[in-house]
Amino acid sequence: MTALCVVAAVGCGLIGGVFFAFSSFVMGALGRLAPGEGMAAMQAINVVVLNRLFLGSFFGTGLVCLVVSGGAIAVGRADTVLILVASMVYLLGVIGVTVACNVPRNERLAAVSREAPEATDVWRRYLVEWTTWNHVRTAAGLLACALFGVALSG
Repeated sequence: MTALCVVAAVGCGLIGGVFFAFSSFVMGALGRLAPGEGMAAMQAINVVVLNRLFLGSFFGTGLVCLVVSGGAIAVGRADTVLILVASMVYLLGVIGVTVACNVPRNERLAAVSREAPEATDVWRRYLVEWTTWNHVRTAAGLLACALFGVALSG
């Protein structure tokens, strides 16, 4: 169980760190480009991110959260509630927000040509909305990491 908590903590921190990078500088840099260029760059990122390494880490961490939660319940660990909360923060705040908020925005962005008359407005709205939800994912990933860390220290 301890090893699974460590894997969950590292996974949550890794994914939270990826999202932190986007919130703290990647989206700002893309926003400084001409709208069509920023939009094209983000469209390319949204294609490239669908790879085994990222998706394996992203969903694999969710799977580890489920397994460690089930194990904590099964063995009756003293820190079971903390492990459950950490897991739920990751599953809802990272995976849930990604599926419900960020992916639909990515799909809408992918459907717009950078030459389309509405491209600039779509891109500006996307930058604000996507980044706002990315802040939530960042906070959730890092909070889940910290909660697993607290569970490990007890």
